[in-house]
Amino acid sequence: MKIAFSDNEKLRLTLEGILVGILSGAVVSMFRWSIAHSLKIFQGLYIAARSNLWLTIALLVFMIISAIIVGILIKGEPNISGSGIPQVEAQLGGEMNLKWWPILWRKFVGGIMSIGPGLFLGREGPSIQLGAAIGQGVGDLTHDNIGVNQRVLIASGAAAGLAAAFSAPIAGAMFVLEEVYHNFSPLVWITSLASAVSANVIALYVFGLQPVLQVPYEYSLPIKYYWHLIVLGIILGLMGRLYQIVTLSMPAIYNKTRLPRYIQGIIPLILIVPLGMMFPNLIGGGNEVILNLDKYGSSLIFLLGLLALRFIYSMISYGSGVPGGIFLPILNLGAIIGAIYAVTMSQLGLLPLYFESNLIIFAMAGYFACISKAPFTAIILVTEMVGSLKHLMPLAVLSLVAYIVVDLLNGAPIYEALKERLNLNSAFLNRVSKFNDRLEMPIYEGSSIDGKYIRDIPFPKDILVVAVYRGERQLIPRGDTLIKAGDRIVFMVNAGQRARVSKKLKDMINGIN
Repeated sequence: MKIAFSDNEKLRLTLEGILVGILSGAVVSMFRWSIAHSLKIFQGLYIAARSNLWLTIALLVFMIISAIIVGILIKGEPNISGSGIPQVEAQLGGEMNLKWWPILWRKFVGGIMSIGPGLFLGREGPSIQLGAAIGQGVGDLTHDNIGVNQRVLIASGAAAGLAAAFSAPIAGAMFVLEEVYHNFSPLVWITSLASAVSANVIALYVFGLQPVLQVPYEYSLPIKYYWHLIVLGIILGLMGRLYQIVTLSMPAIYNKTRLPRYIQGIIPLILIVPLGMMFPNLIGGGNEVILNLDKYGSSLIFLLGLLALRFIYSMISYGSGVPGGIFLPILNLGAIIGAIYAVTMSQLGLLPLYFESNLIIFAMAGYFACISKAPFTAIILVTEMVGSLKHLMPLAVLSLVAYIVVDLLNGAPIYEALKERLNLNSAFLNRVSKFNDRLEMPIYEGSSIDGKYIRDIPFPKDILVVAVYRGERQLIPRGDTLIKAGDRIVFMVNAGQRARVSKKLKDMINGIN
C-alpha cells in the first residue's frame, strides 16, 4: 500500500489526468452534441405532429421502443440509472466496484435515448459518470487500477466530465473535491484540475468560447437591494428542501405502478409526446428556458405555471430511473423561482424589473447550493456558466442563506442521500476485505483532536496511523506527535471496511470541541 508519493509519481498521475481529460472531453462533447441535436429534431417532430395523427402515433411507438431499449440497458447494468453521481461517490468511498466499459457505452447510449427526446433531465450527471468510467479505464490501461491511484483517476475523470458538460473547468474540479471526493487532497486537486482544464479545451474547440448560459443583464444589484437576497434565499431554501423530499420519495411512488424498475422510464417517455406537442420550447434540460426567461414578460401566472410544469415533470423524469441527471433541472428551477420573485417584487414596487436577470443568475446558484449542500461549487459554476465575475458577492450571500435554511431543516446533500439508497455489492466488500487500503483524513479547525497527542486519541483498534502531513512535510507518527488543525492524517484500513471506518473517523475527528 502506497503511503507517500514521490514527485515523479505525482507528475505521472497529473499527466494521466490530462489524458483522462482529453478522452473525457471528446466523449462528453459527443454526448452533449448528440443530445442537443436530438432535442432540436424532436422539437420539430412534436410541432409537426400537431396536425399529423400518424406522426403522433409513430412518436408514441418510438417512445415505447426507446423505453424498452433503455430498460434492457438498465437491466444489464443497473448502475447506469439516474445521474450516476451517487454511484461515483460510492465507488470513491470504497463501497462499490463498477466495470467501466459497460457503464461507459450503456450510459452514453441510454443517456442520449432518454434526454434527447426532451425529458426534463440534465446531461451533467451522466457526463460525470462517463468521465469517471474513462478515468477508471485509463487506470486499467496504465495499471493504476487499485487503491488511491485508481480513485484519483476516477475523481479526475468526474471533474473532466462536468467541465466538458458545462464548459466550467474550475467548477468541475471544485465539485469533485466538495461533493464527490469530500477531501481537499492536493494530489486529487492538481490531477482533477489538470483533467478538467484538458476536457474544457476539447469542449471549447467543439462548442466555441461563448458561455453556456450567457444571461444578459444591464446593471449590478445595488447594496440597498441586498435584503432581497435574504428573502429570496429563504424561499429557495424552503423550495430546495421540498425538492429533496420529493426526489427521494419518487422511487416509492413509482413502485406503486407495479412496473419493474428498469422499465419505469416508459411513463415519462410517453408523456413527453403530448408535452412536446403543447410546449416544444419548454422541454429538455432547460438551457433555452433559462436564456429566455426575461423575454417571457411579466406574467406571474405564466411563470408559476412554468415552475409547476418543470418541477412536476422533472420529478417524473428523474424518478423513473432512466439515465439522466438533475444538475441542469435544478439550475432551471432556481432561475424560474428567481424570475417569479423579481416580477412579484416589481409589481409590489419594491424592485425595478430590470434586475430580473440578476436574480435569475443568483437564484440558480442559491437553489443548487442548498439542494446539493455544495455552495462553493454553485458559486463558481454559475460564475463560469454566465461568463462574468461581477456577481460573486450576491451569489455568495444568496447561496449562504439558502444553505443555512436547508441545514436548519435537516436536509442532507441530495447526492449523498441518493447514494445511501444504492444497492451495494456485499460480495465486492467481502472480496476486498483481504487487502489494506489508504485513507486520508483532513483535520479541520475546531476538530476534537486538534492539539492532542496521537497516544491520547481513541482511534479505532482496526486501523493504523501511517503518516501525518503538515503542509508539504511528512511526519513519521509517534505517540508524542501533536496533531494540529490543517494536518492530514493517513491511515491504513481494511479495504472492505473503508467506507464504515471513514464515516466513523469523520464523526470522531471532526466533531467540534
